[in-house]
Amino acid sequence: MATTSTTGSTLLQPLSNAVQLPIDQVNFVVCQLFALLAAIWFRTYLHSSKTSPFIRHVVATLLGLYLALFCFGWYALHFLVQSGISYGIMVIMGAENMHSPMMIITQKITSLAYEIHDGMFRKDEELNPSQRDLAVRRMPSLLEYLSYNCNFMGILAGPLCSYKDYITFIEGRSYRVTRAGADGKGEPHWERPEPSPNVAVSQKLLVCGLSLLVHLTVSSMLPVEYNIDAHFQATASWPTKVIYLYVSLLAARPKYYFAWTLADAINNAAGFGFRGYDRNGEARWDLVSNLRIQQIEMSTSFKMFLDNWNIQTALWLKRVCYERTTLSPTIQTFVLSAIWHGVYPGYYLTFLTGVVMTLAARTMRSNLRHHFITSPQLKLLYDVITWIVTQIAVSYTVVPFVLLSIKPSFMFYSSWYYCLHIIGILVLLLLPVKKTQRGKNTHENMQLSPSKKFDDTENSLGQNSFSMTNNVCNQETASRHSLLKQ
Repeated sequence: MATTSTTGSTLLQPLSNAVQLPIDQVNFVVCQLFALLAAIWFRTYLHSSKTSPFIRHVVATLLGLYLALFCFGWYALHFLVQSGISYGIMVIMGAENMHSPMMIITQKITSLAYEIHDGMFRKDEELNPSQRDLAVRRMPSLLEYLSYNCNFMGILAGPLCSYKDYITFIEGRSYRVTRAGADGKGEPHWERPEPSPNVAVSQKLLVCGLSLLVHLTVSSMLPVEYNIDAHFQATASWPTKVIYLYVSLLAARPKYYFAWTLADAINNAAGFGFRGYDRNGEARWDLVSNLRIQQIEMSTSFKMFLDNWNIQTALWLKRVCYERTTLSPTIQTFVLSAIWHGVYPGYYLTFLTGVVMTLAARTMRSNLRHHFITSPQLKLLYDVITWIVTQIAVSYTVVPFVLLSIKPSFMFYSSWYYCLHIIGILVLLLLPVKKTQRGKNTHENMQLSPSKKFDDTENSLGQNSFSMTNNVCNQETASRHSLLKQ
């Protein structure tokens, strides 16, 4: 019998017993499926053309709180308490004082804190293009604030979105296109009918189904913990150890693919997530997408993997930390990421190792890559080698993230003789480090045509020097620029 340990509803306990999954996991999946149906109903019957933003805010908030209560029971009060305290700080203390204490709570609250600070207490010339476009120029009402934080589409699994993107969606301005008028100023036009998300939602649900199938059938056969099994360590050859490390971490990823893709599909089903059209005129529904599976599995650099994994969190880290600090931004960003994830020692080992791997990968790339782009054959050889190295390095780095505890994590690293740590440190000591210019392509990206920007977002992955997050943020800002103006 599956465990009944939960503070949420036990209504689905018979289903939990039947599928042999913990009740909290069953509650989560069922609530997400309910949210998917609610999203379709929300888009159909509470469309912005039929319903006021007030009603859409109220319904989104109440449904979100209901799902939280069903999954977490009285623990769901945490959502209201942290939102209420945060809103009180904004109103009573003033938005200029809120950005520091907000770093200890959720991504949405922290993001909104900085966006309000940028919009109400900083001059435009002090902001970069991304900060300028996302800046919030007036204090949100309590209803808007609760709707942003607790709406049913994202209360269980996200993904993170900017406050202005969410308000634009609620108010029905997501599909408005701006064209320069005769006086040079932007004029809103409804140039196309509202695109349907049905194809995008269907494709993402198919990915969810396949990911869930792989997770339920394959993942349990290839546990990450077997990497530290005493018999395996004593008898397996080094090639076997390397292959199993890669395969076991590969098998651990489908559960994330399932959860994040389902969350993306729910938002799309409600009409949220539209990001313009590609060069073929096809609607893009990836504004709040959290991963790109093909790019993850084919990553040829540490940067490329990070750029396509947990995308919205990477953008959050860039916006609230990387862009706002001058002293060791990469290190500070990884430390913040570890703190945000939780208290398990494995998180800190993963992100501290990630600092070494990231800086070493950046140094190797800047020193070696230009030697391999002189011919297609050399470039292919470079891509194959860097794919192998990247997949091994990523797997090696994230083992503690899965194992969580300090002892098994050190058991794994010691069984590998800390070899990648040592190699990374030697690379940093022996090869010259070339400084990168953060955001140097921002203004170039702002000049791109919409189709060019979308194509470059895909094709430029892994082509620029490493930073904590990629130029997706800058290109995303450019592509949405006309949609976010209020």
